[in-house]
Amino acid sequence: MVGFDLDMTLADTRDAIGAVYEALAAETGVAIDVAAVVARIGPPLETELAHWFPPADVPAMAERYRALYAGIAVPATVPMPGAAEALEAVRAQGARVVVVSGKNQADTERTVRFLDLPVDGVVGGLFGTEKAAALRLHGASAYVGDHTGDVDAARAAGALSVAVATGAFDAAALTSYGADVVLPDLLAFPGWLGTFATSGGRPG
Repeated sequence: MVGFDLDMTLADTRDAIGAVYEALAAETGVAIDVAAVVARIGPPLETELAHWFPPADVPAMAERYRALYAGIAVPATVPMPGAAEALEAVRAQGARVVVVSGKNQADTERTVRFLDLPVDGVVGGLFGTEKAAALRLHGASAYVGDHTGDVDAARAAGALSVAVATGAFDAAALTSYGADVVLPDLLAFPGWLGTFATSGGRPG
């Protein structure tokens, strides 16, 4: 079993998430730097909203964001380059795939369905080391993600950390943080997996 993060790993949600924040800004009159938001996709929604709204308003803003997400963001989401090929490579090795994401469960499921990603399980609403329990439950031997929080998740689960430099952190930062494997993007994943399997490694 191989685990994959969703946002900025399998799914390019930059325009999608940006559009929801633009709608939220228009509704509330709060000036939100959408470029800054998009540059740090990964942590929980409430963490990002706290940059723009007083603590007392964050729960209501999170609820409104999620109400807007399905209609605005999901249709604007596209696969990351190499996403389909990466999943196919895992299946070619006889392994299964689980998506473990920080996005809430409903929108994680909607996004996976919209992109028609061939996965065996979907778990949402977890970030960083919180993902470890889901990865262990599904028996993931590797976890692929773009964030340092995904490295933490893999480490806590006792899984191989495979980092792709397609999100907020570049290859140097991911390497410095301690990822076991750092790839420029998912386009490089099938080649790496083939070499890994040939050398005696098993994806799960």
